Amino acid sequence: MKLKELLKGLEILSAAADLDQEIAGVSYDSRQAGPGGLFVAMAGFTVDGHRFIPQALAAGAPAVLCQTLPEGEVPYVQVRDSRRALAVVGSNFFGHPAAGMTMIGVTGTNGKTTTTYLLKAILEARGEKVGLIGTNQNMIGQEILPTERTTPESFELQKLFAQMRDAGCTHVVMEVSSHALALDRVYGVRYDVGVFTNLTQDHLDFHHTMEAYCDAKARLFRTCRTGVVNAADPWTSRLLQEADCARLTYSSAGAADLRAEDIILAADHVAFTAVHGEERVPVRVNIPGRFMVDNALDVLGAALALGIPLRESAAVLTRVPHVKGRVEVVPTPGKEYTVLIDYAHSPDSLKNVLETVKGFAKGRTIALFGCGGDRDKAKRPQMGRVAAEIADFVVVTTDNPRTERPADIIADILPGLEKSGTPYEVVEDRIEAIHWALDHGQAGDVLVLCGKGHETYQEVNHEKRRLDEREIVAEHLR
Repeated sequence: MKLKELLKGLEILSAAADLDQEIAGVSYDSRQAGPGGLFVAMAGFTVDGHRFIPQALAAGAPAVLCQTLPEGEVPYVQVRDSRRALAVVGSNFFGHPAAGMTMIGVTGTNGKTTTTYLLKAILEARGEKVGLIGTNQNMIGQEILPTERTTPESFELQKLFAQMRDAGCTHVVMEVSSHALALDRVYGVRYDVGVFTNLTQDHLDFHHTMEAYCDAKARLFRTCRTGVVNAADPWTSRLLQEADCARLTYSSAGAADLRAEDIILAADHVAFTAVHGEERVPVRVNIPGRFMVDNALDVLGAALALGIPLRESAAVLTRVPHVKGRVEVVPTPGKEYTVLIDYAHSPDSLKNVLETVKGFAKGRTIALFGCGGDRDKAKRPQMGRVAAEIADFVVVTTDNPRTERPADIIADILPGLEKSGTPYEVVEDRIEAIHWALDHGQAGDVLVLCGKGHETYQEVNHEKRRLDEREIVAEHLR
């Protein structure tokens, strides 16, 4: 593809590169640059890619796309925003793959993964082939692809869209993180439906304020045809301030276009009546928790926005099994207690899962959790306070410490527990903490392993170490 074709749709401020030359590939990491490949220099969150232009040229890159003029004789193309330019270049390079599929984006603090999986099931029940992009994994139909982050960088994302298109996908259901929106990873993608689940404190290490966090999420609703939004969430009005999409509201606790009535919360499911206009449809989802009512409503709302009848969607939800790492039951042969794994890693998600367990546990509700390193420190004592207020016993341990000392993270959590009166134990090593909790479990207890969910690793000093809590429980009980 000629360089000028790759740049179609971009405003070029200045150029010293041959725009008629053929380009064989694109890179934004100088370590992946090579002969025939355009190098895109981006100002990253921690590192400025413009610093690595000499390395990319030395590796054989015939041209550089940048926003800051490089020094010396460099074959460059200058644009206002090279991060956005990468997204446009990726779309051009792969032939605008998203334009040929129905795109559904889901954003919010909690519930994104469950929403995408349930919606995928509804679409597949109609015979559609669906691509899924999210926290747990990426999927093309039933084929599973590994994932490193919730939303890939824009060029990889466009490549993934192309794989889905070429495999015959008609729909793409994807989690759209606030980081992806703020960093323009999804720039230029038009969504048929955008879904908003909720907004609670998380990622303030990146966004700094809840207002900025909300405003990042709001970008999705300026690029979608229909927004399906939580009418009961206090941030929804701000989220929609500049949105020009059609709107379908849902709520489990008040007036909305789609609402839940006659709610039943059981130990292994939720049930309610979905009301949309004059239509009333019974709904059952085999995942417990009050939060699942809202998750089911946003899925039903998205399906309605796609033209799928309410009764048809509800029939599929009744058959959908658990999502991995979301209130997932772990076998405990020979024991009279229950072990659950859940991805809860924010104060609100921890509250949701512990309140759910508290509602059906015959014995104690035991919370085992830690907090991620190099992330929002303000939520750490809040997590401790939430656990102390709801659980009967708490085990404080590590999550993904990353580059922080686990003891320092735990020290930030403990002020939320101290003076609460709730008994707790600190076991720094997560594997040892799980062993300790299993050894001290009593009949009727429900032990909730919070924070890791679907993850099968622990990140320590940039190294990912194998840690699958299902294996840890099984091996210890054997």
